[in-house]
Amino acid sequence: MINKGKIKVVKKLEIRKITPKVTAAKSSRVKAREMVSTVTEWVSDLKLRKSGETKAALDLLFGTTSRPSES
Repeated sequence: MINKGKIKVVKKLEIRKITPKVTAAKSSRVKAREMVSTVTEWVSDLKLRKSGETKAALDLLFGTTSRPSES
């Protein structure tokens, strides 16, 4: 014998009874703080990366090791 899967009939009234859970909305101050902290983090990362790139470029141009003919 073939086992058939069960089918549940959902009526319109049953659909309306099921409501999604509503999470508490964050206050505007909390949202603003999160945005400010995120942007601040981005800016600090950018500054750190830029300073690293600048230092690497200066080391490449001027070199930290002295050449034997210049000493």
